Amino acid sequence: MKKIVVTALIGTALALGMSTANADKLILKFGHVGAPGSLFEASVNEFVKNANARLGDRAEVQAFGSSQLGKDKELLQKLKLNQVTFSLPSSIMSSVADEFGVFEMPYIIQSRDHMKAIQADIGEEVFGAAAEANGYKILAYYENGFRHITNNTRPIDVPGDLEGIKLRTPNGEWRVKMFQLYGANPTPMAFSEVFTALKTDVIDGQENPYAQIWSAKFQEVQQYLSITGHVYTPAYVLVSAKNFAKLPEDVQSDLMAAATESQDAVYAMAAQLETDLLTNLKEAGIEVNEADKDAFIEASKPIYEEFSSTVDGGADLIAKVQALAK
Repeated sequence: MKKIVVTALIGTALALGMSTANADKLILKFGHVGAPGSLFEASVNEFVKNANARLGDRAEVQAFGSSQLGKDKELLQKLKLNQVTFSLPSSIMSSVADEFGVFEMPYIIQSRDHMKAIQADIGEEVFGAAAEANGYKILAYYENGFRHITNNTRPIDVPGDLEGIKLRTPNGEWRVKMFQLYGANPTPMAFSEVFTALKTDVIDGQENPYAQIWSAKFQEVQQYLSITGHVYTPAYVLVSAKNFAKLPEDVQSDLMAAATESQDAVYAMAAQLETDLLTNLKEAGIEVNEADKDAFIEASKPIYEEFSSTVDGGADLIAKVQALAK
């Protein structure tokens, strides 16, 4: 089995503000839900490395993974309360602003290059503006990745195979609607609770990228992995717009630069993990099958129609995103 090595950054729970070791040094906390070995942990650690190299003695970013500082919803609140400086939300952003729901449309994102084109063309105008309207600021776009389905009932080849399966989803209305459309029984649940729920048969399955499946050890409690690639979820280096603006301008500039320069490394790690971790999952004994993506795409048309008709500007946003695919 290939060994995936991700350098862990372990910190103690220090309050925001000044370090006791150096009264002039700001300690900035980055909370995220990623487990050790996850892409989230690797991504945050890349940002921390680049940020601290730029900041020197003026400030220090410290990372706290595995939901130590809270689950996604709590971290969104803590950003505004200035209890953390950064978080790395993904699917939950569709509950912050309707615009982020476009990334919940099945198979709408074709590749990382497509995502980069979206960021460059409409990122600030659409998603940056939506975040700031709700009190947040996006420093950079990382990723959670292409999502696949695991479960203990049967291999999933076509949407009908999901009939009756109790499937954990993130807290986002469009993911729930999508799996209801496919015939599953979607069950929103915090990521940190999923392993136990699978082990105790509270749920039958879940859907996540390989990096989350592997790092959370879902292969130990799941029999089938079906390669669906049904949704690509970006992740966002997120801060409170108001609280970030209170930081010294040079610190702000260095943090924004570090967030941006880390993106290429994050995408490269993500692409490599997709290959390595699928191999690892197979070797761990989980049964793998390729789903019929055309069947899923065909079954997904009603969710596009609903987004277009119920979200203000939804049809135009879908068209803009699709037009940027190369």
